[in-house]
Amino acid sequence: YSWGFFEGMVNPPSSVDASGGSSQRRKLAAPPLDVSLDHIEGSLLSENALDTEDEALDTGDDLDVNIDDMDTPDEGDSLEFNINGKSHAVAGAAPSHSTSVHGAAEESRGSRLWRSVLIGEQEHRIDMKCIEPYKRVISHGGYYCEQNAIIVFAACFLPDSDCDNYSYVMENLFLYVISTLELMVAEDYMIVYLNGATPHRRMPGFTWMKRCYQMIDRRLKKNLKMFIIVHPSWFIRTLLGITRPFISSKFNSKIKYVGTLRELGELIPIEYIHIPPSVLK
Repeated sequence: YSWGFFEGMVNPPSSVDASGGSSQRRKLAAPPLDVSLDHIEGSLLSENALDTEDEALDTGDDLDVNIDDMDTPDEGDSLEFNINGKSHAVAGAAPSHSTSVHGAAEESRGSRLWRSVLIGEQEHRIDMKCIEPYKRVISHGGYYCEQNAIIVFAACFLPDSDCDNYSYVMENLFLYVISTLELMVAEDYMIVYLNGATPHRRMPGFTWMKRCYQMIDRRLKKNLKMFIIVHPSWFIRTLLGITRPFISSKFNSKIKYVGTLRELGELIPIEYIHIPPSVLK
């Protein structure tokens, strides 16, 4: 078409520059809608819409960088917790489960005070430091009938009920006793419970004894031939009477009370049994 025809098609003609560059063609007057949209940011007719594709991508990248660089209080607190491995809660950020587990693992590797044991099909962890003074509560007392083990439980080595963290200590000691029993016993065995020289404050509670019985593996219950209680007190007799409804009649039939160490020596060999001095008295 001739330039005159094109000029007649455009309204108003005065808006056309005869020099004609691409930039001038973009500035041709549009219908009346152009006037209301010409200065709206982000519209198709704004100058931002004329940017190249690379420039648009740069704008998006700049926006992403600005967001990532923002250091909000929550983010700062959370980062501090993860780096320092604090065990306490930090304001504005709750410690994740993975962080807590990691902290426990570091403590285990650093101090080497934890022992992992398998009781039944479940794994447990024992705090060996807290039960260190009470580990003598269970020991191996030799054998009877050549290959059957004698397990000695000395109640005088139990912690006082008024000691610090008594429940925590007894929980870990309970796991230690059960796991040690499983390691010591291969075939038939008997338990010698030394009750002498044990004050009332060191006597195990009803719940603790009940849990011991329930946690013992079925094989151990079956292979137990005798449960001998030496120097039984009125309290221990009453306690075992309370537990009677929770234990089997077969287990009850295996319990035997022995009044003196001499009487114990008549039943089983005691030369390898460690008897505490207080019990000997």
